[in-house]
Amino acid sequence: MKELGEYLKHTRISNGVSMEEAAEDLELSTSQLENIENGNVRAFKDVYCLKQYVRQYAKYLGLDPEKIVDEFNGFLFEHTSKISLDDIKQAQCKLEEKAEKKVKSPYTIEYKKKFPIWVVILVPLVILILFIIIYLIVSSVNKAPVVDTELVSVVKEEYVNEFTY
Repeated sequence: MKELGEYLKHTRISNGVSMEEAAEDLELSTSQLENIENGNVRAFKDVYCLKQYVRQYAKYLGLDPEKIVDEFNGFLFEHTSKISLDDIKQAQCKLEEKAEKKVKSPYTIEYKKKFPIWVVILVPLVILILFIIIYLIVSSVNKAPVVDTELVSVVKEEYVNEFTY
């Protein structure tokens, strides 16, 4: 990255642009541009933002931004491929320790919204009761009184005939 930064710096100087002028035009701080030109990648929190800054800077200087970004990607690949697995595991452990050390307060704890059990029990029960009530109403409305006029007259005649003899 140092070579790429020096190339950008040399191009800026040969174009006759000051550091302050370039920073103002790109809406970056002069320290950010200095870090880019010095190849100080660690000064940036996000590598993707750094990549965009390098692209903008190359375009501003009249260079081919894609070519410069390819150089930057090559640097990133070389840099990240040299990181050992032990270093990655150590960094992961540090992140986990930081996560465990966070203070937990009742005001900052996020509670999962649980589905209330009473809803699970009450809703089916209410539906069942409504079905039973509807069934009873429908069955009582549809039920016509069983009165057979022939049977009534036969029964009356039998009672009358019993008493007449």
